[in-house]
Amino acid sequence: MKIIALICCRSGSRGIKNKNLKKFLGKPILEWISKEIKKTKIFDNVLLSSDSVKICNLGDKLGMLTDRRPKSLAKSTSDVFDTQKYI
Repeated sequence: MKIIALICCRSGSRGIKNKNLKKFLGKPILEWISKEIKKTKIFDNVLLSSDSVKICNLGDKLGMLTDRRPKSLAKSTSDVFDTQKYI
């Protein structure tokens, strides 16, 4: 059995739009998340789910599996378990 980390990043954050692409200490926040997940050595794969092409492109560059999910699953009220079922 493989263990997969699921990262859900939507572009329409209420507080800071596209916050996962914003730089923190010179790197996008998503890159920090990816780095920390890989450090754990727990997961066989990391899957990034997003409604944003830019976020998915960054995920691809970071070596993640990426999946564009529909906007209906990327609302502030969306449930991460609905995204998991979709994938």
